[in-house]
Amino acid sequence: MAGPEHTQTHGQRLPAAPAEVLGGLLEAIGTGAYVVDEEGLILGVNSRAEQFLGRSAAELLGHDAHDLLHRDAHGQRMSRSQCRMWQSFHTRSTVQTDEDYFARGDGSLLPISWLITPFEPGAHEPGTLVLFHSRQERRPDAPPEAPATLLPELERLALLAETTTQLTSTLDVEEALRRLVRLVVPRLADWAVIDLITERDEVWRTVVAEADGDTVVRHEELQGPMPPVPQESPMPLSRALRGVASTLAGPQTYQDPPDSGIAVEQRRLFDATGIHSAAIAPIRSTRAVLGALTVGRAGQPGDFSTGDLPLIEDIARRAGLALDNARLYQRQRKVAETMQNHLLPQMPSVPGLQMTVRYLPAPDASQVGGDWYDAFSLSDGATALAIGDVVGHDLEAAAGMAQVRNMLRAYAWALHEPPSLIVQRLDEALRHITDVAMATMILARVEEAEDGRWKLTWTNAGHPPPLLIGHDGLATYLTDGHGILLGTGARRPRTDATALLPPGSTLVLYTDGLIEEPGHTLDEGLHQLRRHAAGLAHRPLASFTDQLLRRVRPTANDDDVALLALRTPLSPEA
Repeated sequence: MAGPEHTQTHGQRLPAAPAEVLGGLLEAIGTGAYVVDEEGLILGVNSRAEQFLGRSAAELLGHDAHDLLHRDAHGQRMSRSQCRMWQSFHTRSTVQTDEDYFARGDGSLLPISWLITPFEPGAHEPGTLVLFHSRQERRPDAPPEAPATLLPELERLALLAETTTQLTSTLDVEEALRRLVRLVVPRLADWAVIDLITERDEVWRTVVAEADGDTVVRHEELQGPMPPVPQESPMPLSRALRGVASTLAGPQTYQDPPDSGIAVEQRRLFDATGIHSAAIAPIRSTRAVLGALTVGRAGQPGDFSTGDLPLIEDIARRAGLALDNARLYQRQRKVAETMQNHLLPQMPSVPGLQMTVRYLPAPDASQVGGDWYDAFSLSDGATALAIGDVVGHDLEAAAGMAQVRNMLRAYAWALHEPPSLIVQRLDEALRHITDVAMATMILARVEEAEDGRWKLTWTNAGHPPPLLIGHDGLATYLTDGHGILLGTGARRPRTDATALLPPGSTLVLYTDGLIEEPGHTLDEGLHQLRRHAAGLAHRPLASFTDQLLRRVRPTANDDDVALLALRTPLSPEA
């Protein structure tokens, strides 16, 4: 049977990081680093920057970086038009300079070299990352500089910072892989290959991508299932997939007779791509080996060296943590959606009536919640409709919702009483035999009247009012029958209300996630719902429901939404 329709949230982004979280990320960078917002105010700083500048984080955070730090060679303040860093910051470009000056906390001048690059500290929060070295004279006893590697030190640190930001700001595996490829191609290589180990310990060549100018082209003919990982093979990819080590490789690596099926696939990869030099690193989380990252050069000149492996390893390590988080999130979402499918019921078939339902999970929660709907046949032949909201949108709220719904079904089937008395009995029972602290709901019964029209009788326990839209587009909220919500302990009598549903009319029951938005009043949300529902009255019911959700649900909504729509026939004969 088909279940209720769901929407999923992909590529979810994290909110802007506070200064202490941002500072923690910057600590992984081995030189002075700070981040500024789009106005140039310092958002985060690492301890190396504090040491270089002789200023504490408290003396830096929130200050305008240009006014506080930037000086000319004589220690004088510069106008923004004369400052090379400010000009690069303003154009949001990546720029490096070998000779410039910062003011230290004691008033002395610090000769520096710097690199700045665009950086997003949070969702849609444009910022800039500044990395800088002191150009103070080298001590005679200082160790010799390391040999040249894949990128200059500042660019390497900037790439690692960008990798951390890009990969930790999504919880979607496919989006994380796409970002990983864009980080390394074409900056480090013109080919990127990602092999992942599935939860069943199968290897899948998930990505084979090539740089083509400014675009990245996926080669699906080279992607797909791979042979199992050999436990003793000394070949580079086999070692990486066991988490043993990072290694360099080339076409000659796989020219000898293959020792495994993976070696055969690797020879095919090198032959098909023309890669003449590759670096292969394990993709690891804190719990397991998730796969391997291969960066390869075919059109780009030069070969990778052992000095390049630490950078590839650092990128792969960050990718492993991000992919592990994304996998855990998607596993939780799958479990939650399966649970929701079982908790939310199928709709009964009622001759003469159309019914449709929708459930949209909370975007930033575990994808299940306390919003629910129900429709079922009663023992006297009428049809019961219900919608409700148990406080919260987590697994505890979902469990409470299931308790409320099942108890309501039992009472409604067994008791031949009006909706108000059934809800009153439910309210009294909730406090004694469930963990539900508070809930709202509407219970209604629909039955055919003697003249062929349909009669609605309902009671409302603190829930947003039903909306009735005529075939002519006239929309009215049914505000009668309103009472207090469930769980208050107040013993106030509940009332019923009755209305005849006009031919061709549409009844909408919904939860507050459809109409509530931060910074706006409830009346504004109700007005939006009525206006759009009236404009969609001519649509088929499924289209009416989908378009209503798309148009009305607030973009800033952080709650789940349940909606039940019912439509009567245009005439008794229909």
